[in-house]
Amino acid sequence: MSSDSIDSEGFRANVGIILANDAGKLLLAGRIGSKGWQFPQGGMLASESAEQAMYRELNEEVGLEPDDVRVLAATDDWLRYRLPKKYLRRGSKPLCIGQKQRWFLLRLQASEDRLCLDASDSPEFDRWRWVDFWRPVNEVIYFKRRVYAQALHELGPHLYPDGLPPRPRWWPQRWRAVFDKDIATLERRREAAGRAG
Repeated sequence: MSSDSIDSEGFRANVGIILANDAGKLLLAGRIGSKGWQFPQGGMLASESAEQAMYRELNEEVGLEPDDVRVLAATDDWLRYRLPKKYLRRGSKPLCIGQKQRWFLLRLQASEDRLCLDASDSPEFDRWRWVDFWRPVNEVIYFKRRVYAQALHELGPHLYPDGLPPRPRWWPQRWRAVFDKDIATLERRREAAGRAG
């Protein structure tokens, strides 16, 4: 029996970690055995809070302890993405159709020498690098791009209080249109929640 937390709609509860250094660069990690890059992330166990899962994944994936980082912010709500059909594991019960993620923005307090990609018995990454703010949207697998853009938009002001870095000019227009629509939807939800609260 899986210890993952999958809701009635088929979305697996997950945490995402955006780790920044003092220069405002973000940690991007390379998956073992592939060319893919992503932020550290992982599933929440049924018994965990989002913050507990974040600290566990932080240690398992990049070897950091709570004292090595400072939490700057977390997303207000879940951000969701669906898995393309070819990635669905049809034999698993319940069927997971995607992820719902709580994202955390952390600042590295310790030396980057503390980063360790083989802290767990089954490492996910074999390399890492610091990148510019919007670069992860380009590097991540295509079906996660919208969630990355949403998480960076929501959490970025805690890293760049005077305004987010400009988006790359060479982003395709279709990306900009989709990301702008998603962000407008998030802003409307936040405003509605503020009025209701």
